[in-house]
Amino acid sequence: MILKKPEFWDLKKTNFLVYLLYPFTTLVRINNIISSLIPKKKFTEIKTICVGNLYVGGTGKTPTTLFLYNLLKNMNINPVTAKKFYNNQIDEQKFLKDNSNFISYSDRKEIVKKAIEMKFDIIIFDDGLQEKWINYDIKLACFDSEKWVGNGYLIPSGPLREKMNSLKNYHGLFLKTVNEDSNLDYIYNNIRDINPNIEIFV
Repeated sequence: MILKKPEFWDLKKTNFLVYLLYPFTTLVRINNIISSLIPKKKFTEIKTICVGNLYVGGTGKTPTTLFLYNLLKNMNINPVTAKKFYNNQIDEQKFLKDNSNFISYSDRKEIVKKAIEMKFDIIIFDDGLQEKWINYDIKLACFDSEKWVGNGYLIPSGPLREKMNSLKNYHGLFLKTVNEDSNLDYIYNNIRDINPNIEIFV
């Protein structure tokens, strides 16, 4: 079952539901802390890139994954795109399969194993920044400049999977839906306050 994202997640003015659900954000915080403590494996046989998000919903991960795939192909590098298998993400999987070399399993470690067997140079994962077992070589986050971080709260009070402070551990950030109404100065300042060295692509 696919749940519809609550409208109050993107309200700039704090809704009473945010406070009502706030205690449950503790579960997400605990999960993220446990995930950060688990030793993650970095693979020496292949390079790994993850294109993911902190904000739940359409942030352009799949098109960005394909963009990076084509960029690497043009550099004479042998990449493969990958996505953990989910029944509710068939369209994204088909899009990548139709337009790139693509691997999908229910376990991302199995994806890495298969990519090594097939002698690819780089895996570009569509989604998976919250993966507990893999230490990606490059971590990239995607955002929609119109939504940005919504109300700024963690699930279920808001649309964030992680605190924004986790951007300090990321290498790059992609912004989509950039137009004349985008408050890029505000967004850039938010990002730079957390990680002054992160690369920002629009």
